Amino acid sequence: MNTMPRKSDVTTEQLVDYLSRNFGNDINAAMVQDACGIFGVTYATGTKRLRDFYVRRGTWNLTVQEKLEQTYQAPAAAPAIPVTDREEQNLVPVKDATFVPFGNFSDVKKIIQSGIFYPVFVTGMSGNGKTFSVEQACAQLNRELIRVNITIETDEDDLIGGFRLVDGNTVWHNGPVIEALERGAILLLDEIDLASNKIMCLQSILEGKGVFLKKTGRYVKPAAGFNVIATANTKGKGSDDGRFIGTNVLNEAFLERFALTFEQDYPTAKTEQKILEGISLDLDLSDREFCANLSNWADIIRKTFKDGGIDEVISTRRLVHIIRAYKIFGKRDKAIEVCVNRFDEETKQVFIDLYGKIDATVDSDNQIQNEAPF
Repeated sequence: MNTMPRKSDVTTEQLVDYLSRNFGNDINAAMVQDACGIFGVTYATGTKRLRDFYVRRGTWNLTVQEKLEQTYQAPAAAPAIPVTDREEQNLVPVKDATFVPFGNFSDVKKIIQSGIFYPVFVTGMSGNGKTFSVEQACAQLNRELIRVNITIETDEDDLIGGFRLVDGNTVWHNGPVIEALERGAILLLDEIDLASNKIMCLQSILEGKGVFLKKTGRYVKPAAGFNVIATANTKGKGSDDGRFIGTNVLNEAFLERFALTFEQDYPTAKTEQKILEGISLDLDLSDREFCANLSNWADIIRKTFKDGGIDEVISTRRLVHIIRAYKIFGKRDKAIEVCVNRFDEETKQVFIDLYGKIDATVDSDNQIQNEAPF
């Protein structure tokens, strides 16, 4: 009487048992075909049953799954990066000599300096210094900062960490969140409104309770000084006007865990001029008039935008782009033109015409005569 299992009864365990007893742990395609013939199943079915042991095309290793399970059950899996190496890393941002404090900077700095766990949500238009301000606050306070750029694909493995294959072994590798927790660093979640619901893995962390690592059985408590700051172009409610495509409506329970929200606006024209002058001097440029013209130009555009007169704005970041382009090309007109080319033709021309009314060196054809003083 035939006691061999029917095709539908064949299990992974039966195939593994047969292969290991007859061929050992290193299996090739011919061995799998032999086993499939014995059990009366197709080669495709056999390879499907062995997918957890797959190494590469035509090769399986029957110890792979066993080794992985042992690593997962280990109470203290080895990190992918040695602890001593991690501790030697300096994660304090570098002080930027051109930075000019404005807006919510002093408040953000006080929160970080207090050492109190107090999650902060910073929202505002693109290119107005939200992330830069947090970085420079940490730089001035000599505090470590771990920045994570969030996307729709960001998930628990990206944030918390997971197992990685290192030198043929599966070892636990800390994600940026765990690193920040253990170091007592500031965790900066940049562009948080691009996230999906996978960001909900941070709920306990946003309550200041740390996190339990399911895969290693280890609980990670936040070290003293740990805090979370998130930046976004919206308030987590999506973008109704379509300006920030890709932003999502964030879970209300997630947003509620941020203690406060700062609304970051663009700097005043006077402050922005100071920022541009600092960038200019750093580039060995000396043209205060151009910096003043640019800041006034941007201020008028933003006021018109708020009144509904135009659909675009000039950000502080774009003004810095213009200064750098001025250093490269040596001409005001070209610096402005190449940096506003990103806008549609009508908006671009409106911006160029407006600058021509502010800068006396521009002729009727919007050709700027002054060149950069090198």
